Order: sequence, then structure tokens, then C-alpha cells
Amino acid sequence: MKLTSNLFNDASARFISVTLMMFMLISAPAAVLAADKDAHEDHTEMRIKHMHEKLKITSVQEEQWAKVEQAMREDAKTMDILTQARVDHAKELTAIDDLKSYGEIADAHAASIKKLTPLFTTLYENLSDEQKKAADALFRHGYHQHGDHKHGHKKLDDK
Repeated sequence: MKLTSNLFNDASARFISVTLMMFMLISAPAAVLAADKDAHEDHTEMRIKHMHEKLKITSVQEEQWAKVEQAMREDAKTMDILTQARVDHAKELTAIDDLKSYGEIADAHAASIKKLTPLFTTLYENLSDEQKKAADALFRHGYHQHGDHKHGHKKLDDK
């Protein structure tokens, strides 16, 4: 019963987080969104470097890693294009147009995850046990561009 409760709480927390993120993106002023035109790409380069260091990618793994990097960079470019288009047209968007714009961003993000997953799976299958533990920790706890910040997330087993 406790496991069900934890899963429900985790699902509820994720739903609330996504809902709040969606509201913030929808209601964010264009000036805030336009603050850094290449924000996704810049952040992605930092994430790529951070992941490469934390996973200790070997020369043998570089070819597989390059495919993961490329997918991450392509996603960042797509997200920048969609976000910038949203900012550029913010003053003329109707509520419906705004929702559609957000939907395009969400769909693009989902598509990029679907593209990245098999690429990362191939890499992951060729990681050492130590590297897999590092990858699991990165994905489980997240990371911040300034280091191993945990964003205040609680582990499932935390109370």
C-alpha cells in the first residue's frame, strides 16, 4: 500500500510540475522568453560537456556518444526555433494560437526524447558498470549547469 501511495504522490508531483511549467510558459512575457535567443543550445552544450565528464566516455565509446550529442544539439536547435517563433509572435497570438504554439514545443520535445532514447540505449549498453551507475544517477537526480545540483528533488524513498 505504501508503494502505491509513493507512486501516486510521485505521479501527482510530476503532473503538478508539468502543469505549472505549462502555465509559466504560456503566461511568461515575451521579454523573459527572448532574454537569450540561444538558451537551449547554450544549456545543451553545458549538459553535453557535463555528461561526457561524469560518464567518463572512453575513446571506444566516442562514436556512440557523438550520436547522442548530435541528437541533443538538434533538439536544442528545434526548441530554440519554436521558442523564438513563439516570442516573435507573442503579441498577436490568440489564446488558442498560444496553446497550439505550446503544443508544438511539447510535441517537439517528446519527439526528441523518442529519437534520443534508442541512441542513448545503445551507448548505455556499452558502458561499464561504473559508467552505468553514473548515468543512472544523472538521470535519476538530474543535474544543473553549475554542477551536481539536485534541484531540490526528493528521492522516492525520502519522506
